[in-house]
Amino acid sequence: MEKKLETKKKYNISVEATLEVIGGKWKCVILCHLTHGKKRTSELKRLMPNITQKMLTQQLRELEEDGIVNRIVYQQVPPKVEYELSEYGKSLESILDALCNWGASHITKIYGDKFSVLEESVLNDKLK
Repeated sequence: MEKKLETKKKYNISVEATLEVIGGKWKCVILCHLTHGKKRTSELKRLMPNITQKMLTQQLRELEEDGIVNRIVYQQVPPKVEYELSEYGKSLESILDALCNWGASHITKIYGDKFSVLEESVLNDKLK
């Protein structure tokens, strides 16, 4: 779903456009989890216990609107909805990996042992 805007927006540098789509506290975390496959909203909430349900829903809607994630609705009772990275969203994987690697280096610099402050998570397994 390609989004074309009628209004001509001006950016000082292109990174502003990137941050407009993936910026904020939660979007990159959501996207990192989705790099490991489809997730239901409840799974994402469990993986990110500090995010509110309202914020999770809002962030997922914005990512869907920007074409970064696909929302898959299964016609069944009870209803089932999953989210996955779209093909366009998958183009962010190298950026997300770079952010994770930089964050791990930063944590090591500040705290010494990164695993003393990183939660146990599949996302952190590749840092071992």
